[in-house]
Amino acid sequence: MPFAQLVIGPPGAGKSTYCNGMHQFLGAIGRKCSIVNLDPANDRTSYPCALDVRDLVTLEEIMDEHKLGPNGATLYALEDLEENYEWLAEGLKQLGDDYVIFDCPGQVELFTHHASLRNIFFQISKMGYRLIVIHLIDSYALTLPSMYISALLLSLRAMLQLDLPHLNVLTKIDNLSNYTNLPFNLDFYTEVQDLNYLLPHLEAESSRLTNSKFGALNNAIIDLVEEFGLVAFETLAVEDKKSMMNLLKAIDRASGYAFGPAEGANDTVWSVAVREGLGGMDVRDVQERWLDAKDEYDAQERAELEETARQEEEARRAAMNAQMDGQAETKDGDDFDDDLASWKAPVPNSGITVRRKQT
Repeated sequence: MPFAQLVIGPPGAGKSTYCNGMHQFLGAIGRKCSIVNLDPANDRTSYPCALDVRDLVTLEEIMDEHKLGPNGATLYALEDLEENYEWLAEGLKQLGDDYVIFDCPGQVELFTHHASLRNIFFQISKMGYRLIVIHLIDSYALTLPSMYISALLLSLRAMLQLDLPHLNVLTKIDNLSNYTNLPFNLDFYTEVQDLNYLLPHLEAESSRLTNSKFGALNNAIIDLVEEFGLVAFETLAVEDKKSMMNLLKAIDRASGYAFGPAEGANDTVWSVAVREGLGGMDVRDVQERWLDAKDEYDAQERAELEETARQEEEARRAAMNAQMDGQAETKDGDDFDDDLASWKAPVPNSGITVRRKQT
């Protein structure tokens, strides 16, 4: 029973970077993984692509043939892929039971209103894949209350539209300390706590938002998000091993990979650790690592990397010395004497000329 991640999100959220990083991380823990590119505009993938929709249709061809802009051409390309789903199905069959990551286009209407991407996902699930949607949001959205509210609405709409197991992820969390200080701790945003506390900051963002009609609209949006109670966020710094490990554990629990097709079927060290909840990072740990004490953690990691490099260099030198000593010890006495006799050291020039007497 193969598993797959469906990676969606607005442009700039880091979808391709995430796919590349997750592919490398899964390979490092011994999980065979393949990436499928479903973005007809992505002509420069940074990852090894096992299946590319551009082999079926390209954005440039559609724009030239039908005189469409990039957004309309992307919608048309996904409709074309839906009509020619057999091409995708045959490609997926060749991947066997690989863990698959689908890199999806960034046009938000594809996963909020348009039906083609949703229909494609459902057809993939009928092939036996156990799917989970990974919705990426740039953590910069936390710095402005209006952007955060927009991200909440986008996430909620995507969850209702796709109707699949779903994880919302705040990416680039390591860059958050470079922006303005947040009025609340990180857990306020990841757990989507009482949003009424955000209203004064929302009104202070712009004088136009102090108007009474905007106040009523803001309250209605907040009530909508809180009544559904569906939206929450994980965090990710894609270059940080601990952050990637913590996110993958959440993904494996949500998708069921940690439990396998039957209890005990995936009894690897990783699966047991995920089932038992070992090694997880709390949002307070993320707050401390990337916001409260980022410089101290960075300095500690640099020191650890330098110490690791020093130990590896010492181990390399010790191995070379041991190899040289072993080669010397393997020679027996006769061989050593023969080598000594055959060895002719250069004679230094002392400046003295020796003359032998003729008899």
